Amino acid sequence: MMKFRFRRQGADPQREKLKQELFAFHKTVEHGFPNQPSALAFDPELRIMAIGTRSGAVKIYGAPGVEFTGLHQDAATVTQMHFLPGQGRLLTLLDDSSLHLWEVVHRNGCAHLEEALHHQPPSRPGFDGASGLPILARITVVLLVAAGDLAALGTEGGSVFFLDVPTLTLLEGQTLGPDEVLRSVPDDYRCGKALGPVESLQGHLRDPAKLLIGYSRGLLVIWNRAARCADRIFLGNQQLESVCWERSGRTLVSSHSDGSYAIWAADAGDSPTTQPTVATMPYGPFPCKAISKILWRNCASGEHFVVFSGGMPRASYGDRHCVSVLQAETLVTLDFTSRVIDFFTVHSTRPEDEFDEPQALAVLLEEELVVLDLQTPGWPAVPAPYLAPLHSSAITCSAHVANVPAKLWARIVSAGEQQNPQPASGASSWPITGGRNLAPEPPQRGLLLTGHEDGTVRFWDASGVALRPLYKLSTAGLFQTDCEHADGLAQAAEDDWPPFRKVGCFDPYSDDPRLGVQKVALCKHTAQMAVAGTAGQVLVLELSDEPSEQAVGAASVDLLQDREGFTWKGHERLSPRTGPLPWPAGFQPRALVQCLPPAAVTAVTLHAEWGLVAFGTSHGFGLFDYLRSSPVLARCTLHPNDSLAMEGPLSRVKSLKKSLRQSFRRIRKSRVSGKKRLTAAGSKLQEANAQLAEQAGPHDVEVTPVQRRIEPRSADDSLSGVVRCLYFADTFLRDAAHHGPTMWAGTNSGSVFAYALEVPAAAANSDGRPERAVEAVLGKEVQLMHRAPVVAVAVLDGRGRPLPEPYEASRDLAQAPDMQGGHAVLIASEEQFKVFTLPKVSAKTKFKLTAHEGCRVRKVALATFASVACEDYAETCLACLTNLGDVHVFSVPGLRPQVHYTCIRKEDIGGIASCVFTGHGQGFYLISPSEFERFSLSARNVTAPLCSLDVSWPHDAPHASYRPRGSPKLSQANGTPGVVLGPQSRGGGPAPTRSEGADTPEPPAATLSPTSVDSATGADTTLDTTGDVTVEDVKDFLGSSEEPEKNLRNPSEDEARACPILIG
Repeated sequence: MMKFRFRRQGADPQREKLKQELFAFHKTVEHGFPNQPSALAFDPELRIMAIGTRSGAVKIYGAPGVEFTGLHQDAATVTQMHFLPGQGRLLTLLDDSSLHLWEVVHRNGCAHLEEALHHQPPSRPGFDGASGLPILARITVVLLVAAGDLAALGTEGGSVFFLDVPTLTLLEGQTLGPDEVLRSVPDDYRCGKALGPVESLQGHLRDPAKLLIGYSRGLLVIWNRAARCADRIFLGNQQLESVCWERSGRTLVSSHSDGSYAIWAADAGDSPTTQPTVATMPYGPFPCKAISKILWRNCASGEHFVVFSGGMPRASYGDRHCVSVLQAETLVTLDFTSRVIDFFTVHSTRPEDEFDEPQALAVLLEEELVVLDLQTPGWPAVPAPYLAPLHSSAITCSAHVANVPAKLWARIVSAGEQQNPQPASGASSWPITGGRNLAPEPPQRGLLLTGHEDGTVRFWDASGVALRPLYKLSTAGLFQTDCEHADGLAQAAEDDWPPFRKVGCFDPYSDDPRLGVQKVALCKHTAQMAVAGTAGQVLVLELSDEPSEQAVGAASVDLLQDREGFTWKGHERLSPRTGPLPWPAGFQPRALVQCLPPAAVTAVTLHAEWGLVAFGTSHGFGLFDYLRSSPVLARCTLHPNDSLAMEGPLSRVKSLKKSLRQSFRRIRKSRVSGKKRLTAAGSKLQEANAQLAEQAGPHDVEVTPVQRRIEPRSADDSLSGVVRCLYFADTFLRDAAHHGPTMWAGTNSGSVFAYALEVPAAAANSDGRPERAVEAVLGKEVQLMHRAPVVAVAVLDGRGRPLPEPYEASRDLAQAPDMQGGHAVLIASEEQFKVFTLPKVSAKTKFKLTAHEGCRVRKVALATFASVACEDYAETCLACLTNLGDVHVFSVPGLRPQVHYTCIRKEDIGGIASCVFTGHGQGFYLISPSEFERFSLSARNVTAPLCSLDVSWPHDAPHASYRPRGSPKLSQANGTPGVVLGPQSRGGGPAPTRSEGADTPEPPAATLSPTSVDSATGADTTLDTTGDVTVEDVKDFLGSSEEPEKNLRNPSEDEARACPILIG
C-alpha cells in the first residue's frame, strides 16, 4: 500500500534570504608547501617568487599574505618559469613545450593571477602547414631578452628560435640553426659530430644584443644577434650542464657532467678559445656526479661567490642532495634531505651597479624551501614566514583552537623564539617582500595544531593567509629510544671532507613509530594540553615561560580490567625516562598516563577546571585526575568476539582481508536483492511518481525524500569497542533539579556511556591538590538502534546553545549557560543526528542522514555563523562532512537541513579523514602530504588573499585579451573547483550568494563563543589520523559504483526531489 506524506507549503522566503546572509562556500587559500614542485623563478625588481608544480599549478609569493595561484588547463609539468622584470608577468614552459603567459591584474582594488595567452609551437610537419611556421623540436631552455619583450627558445635539435612575448608568436627569419654556428667552428672540432641540444642560454646585462649559447657537446658561443655572427667561441670537450655569465661579461663559468667546472676569459685571447683559464673538480679526483647548475656572483671585496648543485663523489656520496657555496677559501656543502629542484641568489640587478653583492641564497627542494643569509657570518638559515613544510614529519592528526587569548599567544610566540634564536646582527630577514597585503588585521587569533609521526606537535598561526610556524613541542625526550646511539654513530663516522652542513627541517624518518601523536587537546585559558600517542601514552603538559628540570610521574591504567581471554599481540609500550629531566621553556610534561594494553589512543579530552583528562582506545576508556595523579575510572568496551582490537596496527592483514571479504559479500547480497526489488516494483513506482507529478503543481507541497533501508550492524563486528569521542559537561544527569559534572563516551558499536562525576571543590577553586578523590558513577547508557559508530556528543543548554568551554563562564568570557530550562544532549553517529532530553534521555528530534542522503558522517563540529547583513546576529549550527566529501549544515537544536556543498572528492579518503572544522565556520583538509586546503562555510568569516602588486607596464606593450573566468583561483590540487558556489537550498534550486571572498575584507568575529562538539577545549580532538583509513572507508570506496542499486534510488532522483509528493 502506498503512503502519502505531506508537509507545509514551499520554503520561507525570509529564511532563504537569511541563509544567504549566513552561509556561503569558498575555497580560499592553500596553506603549506606546494606538492611536487618542478620549477622556480624570481623577479628581483618586484621581489616576488614563483613556484611551478608537476600538476601544472603556478604559485606566486611575495610578502607574508601576498599570494597568487593559477592552474594550467592541461595537467602538465611546469619545467621552466621566467618573470618579465617589474611587469608582474610570468612566462611558463610545460613539458609538452607549450608556452603560457600569466599576468597579475588588478580588479576592484585587488590583484589576481590570470593566464593571458598560451602558445603551442608546431612540433611536426603538417602540424600547422598553412601558417608556414618553422618546426620546433622539444624546447629545452628559455631566455628573456630585451627587457622581456623577446624570448630565445633553445631546442633539443640545437636551434634557437625567437618569440615575441607580448603576443606569443614566433618571429620568422631570426632562427639560429646549428649549421650557422658550425660555420664559425674549426674543422677539426666538427668531426662530423652534432652540437647536441641547447643546454643553456644567457644574456648580457649591459648588451642585450649578445647571447651566450651553450651546447650539450661543450661548445660555448657568444652570438651577436645584430650582426648575426659569433663574437667568440669556446671549444669545450666535456658534456655541458650549465653556464653562467659573470656580471661584467668578461668571465664565463661552465659546469659539466663529470663534476667539474671551468672558468673562461671572454675578453682576452684569440677566438676560438680552446682551453679555460681555470678548470677544477671540487670534490675529485674520484668520479663525481654532474654539476647541474652553477652561479657566479662577484663582490667588491674580490671574494666572489660560486654556488653550484651536485658534483658529489659518485661512490661515496652519490645519493646526497647538495648545494655547495664557495667564497675564497671557504667551502660549505649544504646537505639536504630531499632533491634539489632549483636555486637563485638575491642580488643587485641594476645595470649601474658594478658588483652583484649577493644578499641571500634561496634553494627550492622537493619537500621544502631553504633561504640562507649570505651577508651574516656563518650563512645562517632565515626562518620562513610561510611555505614551511607541514610534513617535515608525516602529519598524523590536526586540531584547531579559535579565539586564543592574547596572553597565551604571546607566551607561545616567546617559547618559539627561544627555540630558534636569531643572530644578534639582525641582518637575517626574509628577502621575498614584494606586494602589499591589504587584508585587515585578523579580529581573533587562531591556532592550528598538527601532530606528527616523530612525536612532535607543531603550533601554527592560522589567523591569516600565511600559515606561520610558532612553536614545536617534542615528546620524544620523555621516552627511551635508540635515536641517541644512532646519532652518535653517524657523527663518529662523518668525515671532515666534504664539509657537510645539515640544512632544512624536512625529516621523513621517525626514530620510533610508537612516538606518533594521535590526538591533541588544548585548554586555551589555562595553557594546559593533552597529547596522546600511538603506544597508548597520554601526556598532560603545562606551558612554562622558564626552563626547568623535573621528574614526570607515570601511572598506568588497565582498560581490560583483568578480563580473561584477551592477549595483546601488538607493539610494546614506550619506556619512560626516570629521574629529573631538563625541559626548555614551553609546554612541559606534568603527568604521564600509560594505557594498557598499549594501543593507539583514539579519543582524548581535557577539562582543566576539574583537573581531569579522559582518553579512549580500541579497548575502552579511562579517566585520570592529574591533580592527584590518580586514576578515577577505567571501562572496557570490548565485545567477546572483538579479537581484531588485540592485534595492534601492524597485525591487521588477516582481519582486514576478512572484513573486506564480508563487505564484498554484503555488496553482492544487496545487489541481487536490489535487482529483484527493482524489477518487481521499479516500473510501478516510476509510473505512480510520474502521475502524481503531473497532478500536483511545483508549489503545492514540499517533498519528503525516500528513506533508504539501513541494515543494523552486528554487535560482534570487528573493532566495535573503539572509543570514538569523549566529552565533559556540567549538566543534569541524575535528576532535573541538580546539575553537576559529567563525562560522556561514544563507541564504534553505537553505545554512549554517561558518568556522573563528584569533583571536589578544591580542584575547581585552587591550584592545590584536593583532599578527596574524584568519583565517577555510571548514570546513563544509550544504545543506538543501528549500532552506528558515535562520532560526537554535545550537551545543549535550555536555550539550545552548546555549553561554554571550561573557565569561560566563570571568568565572564562567554555568556553563562541557561541552567533553568531542560538540557538536551546531541548524539551524532555515522548515520544520523539525534537530540535527547535530559535527564530522562528521551528522543526529542532526529535527522537520518544516511537514510535521506545515502552517505555516512565522518566529521562534525558546532560552529557559529555570523550574518553579513547584521553584525549582532549569529546562529550556532552543526557542520558535518560525509564520506562522499559533502559538507552539510544543520540548525541546532532543531536539526533542520540548511545548506550542503560539495567540498572534497569522494575518492580522496585521506583528505576526508584529515578534515578539521573551526568554531567560526571554516575548515582545513589535506590536499597533499604538505598542503592544507582552507575553506569557509560562512558568508562573513572568510580568510582569503587580499593583496596588490605595483607593476610597471611598458608603454608600447599590448595588453592581452583575457578569457572570462569565474574566479581567480581556478582549481585546487585535488581537482575540486575553487570558485564560489551558492548554497544548495533544501527548498529548491541553488540560492544566490556573495561574490568571491577575496574581494571582501574579513569582518569581526561573532560575539558568541562557539565550541567543538567533541571537546570542551574547543579543539577538534575527534579528527582521525590522516593515515588511519578505516574498513568503512574502504567499503565506501569499493561500493561507490554500486550505490544506485544498493540504495534502491530512482534513476531520476534529482527530478523526483522537485515533485510535490513522493511515494514511500
